[in-house]
Amino acid sequence: MFTGIVAAVGNIAQVAPLKQGHQDAGVRLHIHAPGFPLNTTRLGDSIAIQGACMTVVELAADGFQVDVSRESLNCTTGLDAPGEVNLEHSLKLGDSLDGHLVSGHVDGLGEVSHFAPVGESWDLRIRVPAHLSKYLAYKGSITVNGVSLTVNQVDDTARGCEIRINLIPHTVQVTTLKHLAAGSAVNLEIDMIARYVERMLSLRDGGRA
Repeated sequence: MFTGIVAAVGNIAQVAPLKQGHQDAGVRLHIHAPGFPLNTTRLGDSIAIQGACMTVVELAADGFQVDVSRESLNCTTGLDAPGEVNLEHSLKLGDSLDGHLVSGHVDGLGEVSHFAPVGESWDLRIRVPAHLSKYLAYKGSITVNGVSLTVNQVDDTARGCEIRINLIPHTVQVTTLKHLAAGSAVNLEIDMIARYVERMLSLRDGGRA
């Protein structure tokens, strides 16, 4: 479990195929992470990378390595090429829950439709696919590239919805969200509470999901 509060921005320094010549093979990511708490990181630990939960398979003095399956690569963005990534260590019992409960399982990809400064803040708008739109609500939570954010507006469209998010300067400065632009793909994870609400309502009065 995670909170969506980014601990550090690392950098994918190398992407190496797990099996040379196999198109369906996954990759091993070599992540340079000098600002991440590596002194408390162990083999087998779970790290959220751009919002996707991965397992540490090798440690180094200045970073770590993870293996990413082809399935994970097909369902996410930002894990298949060198570049900056948001990093968060999994929660421990007793840790402060400053964002919201995040599983590290990407539900789908959104597309940035607008990203621009407004006053002291930034206006971020994301097109959300239809299968995720029903889980989004005004003042609800969503995880974008591993960052816990609050939805300020939801506009339904023929293909899903468009959400609007206000970003404070600090969030932009300390995460990879600063690199977004119109057309950027982003990893989305919906609030897990919404999943349970849907399930309970679907089975109410003996109904079926």
